Amino acid sequence: MSFGINIEVSNTLEDVKILTPSVSEDSRGNIWTSYTSEEIDTLLPADLSFKHDKFSMSKKNVLRGLHGDHKSWKLVTCVYGQICQVVVDLREDSPSYLQSHQFIIDSSKPQSILIPPGMGNGYFVISPTALYHYKLAYNGDYIDADQQFTIKWNDPRLKITWPTDNPILSNRDKGEENVKN
Repeated sequence: MSFGINIEVSNTLEDVKILTPSVSEDSRGNIWTSYTSEEIDTLLPADLSFKHDKFSMSKKNVLRGLHGDHKSWKLVTCVYGQICQVVVDLREDSPSYLQSHQFIIDSSKPQSILIPPGMGNGYFVISPTALYHYKLAYNGDYIDADQQFTIKWNDPRLKITWPTDNPILSNRDKGEENVKN
């Protein structure tokens, strides 16, 4: 039984990697590998490795993001349910500045996205609930929400077509000031 991971480069954002694991299925269900240091750490700068993991459970129509920072690499996936994942290049010196790549990630067809620093990360929950997982690699201390950038999910410059025009948003994602979520 092989649990390899196929790694591709986004056709829109060349620094974004798409990781598709091999999945072994039988009458009990399935099993797949989301991370091996031998395969995935080679995609990070030489001085970095993943330090911590986070999970977020959300209900249908929740939109989280677009968030990011200029220090953290994120490896994201949908462990349960289905989401519309969006990555936006917010690096002003990049040839793909303000361009985005959109993915439908479904736990029945596992896929992970490696997002470099300077990119905005957001997702919309399509299924009744979804469990989102992200692994973080960075130098120094973790940059939490109050030190991250947030760009409005419907910023007209980005031309993102989300699955809804009326998502459930946090105060942070609505653009209300001085709110930590």
